[in-house]
Amino acid sequence: MRLKEKVSVVTGGGSGFGKAIAILFAKEGSNIIVNDINDEAGKSTVELINNSGGKASYVNGDVSTEKCWNEIRDAALNEFGKISVVVNNAGFTHKNQSMFTVDEDTFDKMYAINVKSLFWSSKVLVPTIDNNGGSFITIASVSGLRPRPGLVWYAGSKAAAILTSKAMAVELAPKKIRVNCVNPVISPTGLIEKFMGMENTTENREKFLGTIPLGRMAKPDDVANAALYFASDEAEFITGAAIAWALYMADKYLFF
Repeated sequence: MRLKEKVSVVTGGGSGFGKAIAILFAKEGSNIIVNDINDEAGKSTVELINNSGGKASYVNGDVSTEKCWNEIRDAALNEFGKISVVVNNAGFTHKNQSMFTVDEDTFDKMYAINVKSLFWSSKVLVPTIDNNGGSFITIASVSGLRPRPGLVWYAGSKAAAILTSKAMAVELAPKKIRVNCVNPVISPTGLIEKFMGMENTTENREKFLGTIPLGRMAKPDDVANAALYFASDEAEFITGAAIAWALYMADKYLFF
């Protein structure tokens, strides 16, 4: 097992990328703390893991707050005795629209969840990681590397998350804590209609597929597999990386 004896925190673990990451990590031997704001979804992931022979616990909370991370830390240490891997997956976006029509509350919420969560997770959890080191993994977005129209402020928040993660990688390297990013392209998760800015129909999906070189959307398992590599000892000498395996083609951007 690639994560045997590790303890992993996965935010937004009730659905989409986070659920796939939590389940895969558990299969590979890690004990899991699942965080979400949706109790039903988060507890469902925990139940799936525990019923499959793994060990997982659930912590409800808003990842943009210190309180949430204190509760995550306490749950992990009380249940499993340590923290090895932190996956900052929880995210938020505005609907695909003009940059001028996004309201301030949406902007603030997006930066709080997508960026401030990195501040609190590192501030609260880094002191708990022992001399054996650990791994922080940011699930950002290809939009943070190659933005597209209609998602200006979302792209900015993910670019901030990517650069913050790279800076963390440099500062935390002496502590043997690695920090890497996974940057998915659009995926059929619960946020797909916000990213598309239109109804999730086959016809509308085809418009987006035409802008992705590999010809399909990212699957939750794609993201989980990439995160697994970064969490494993196979990546013990990799830090500050930001992988994106399906960049949008710049000459095929869609304007709506």
